[in-house]
Amino acid sequence: MALNDTLANVMSKMQNAMGIGKNEITVKPISKLMIQVLDILKAHGYVDSYEVIVDGRGDHAIIKGFNQINKCGVIKPRFNFKVGEIVAVEQKYLPAKDFGIIIVSTSKGLMTMDKAKEQHLGGKLVSYCY
Repeated sequence: MALNDTLANVMSKMQNAMGIGKNEITVKPISKLMIQVLDILKAHGYVDSYEVIVDGRGDHAIIKGFNQINKCGVIKPRFNFKVGEIVAVEQKYLPAKDFGIIIVSTSKGLMTMDKAKEQHLGGKLVSYCY
């Protein structure tokens, strides 16, 4: 089964695995964007660990310990946002103030919406997790 969006694939697999009580998933293929998002989720405590296995055939990742996630997903299409629109974006995708994270792509790289707010950066919305 070939999917075009590897990030959407991993987010939906995590969501489905939580629904049936699994605590580990294997995702194939992987992408650089997916690995960067997993790094941010790990840094914020939403994912315990992940391991990338390079096999030369699209590679794959084993993700463990994502029980702290209530809901996660990608934001499609990847809308642009300006610094002044950050509060409206947070209200649209997160259930409450300071509850969860929105991952964005900026000119300084991938980061959370809070970091983008601190650095006064706009960019594109990538995903959310709470």
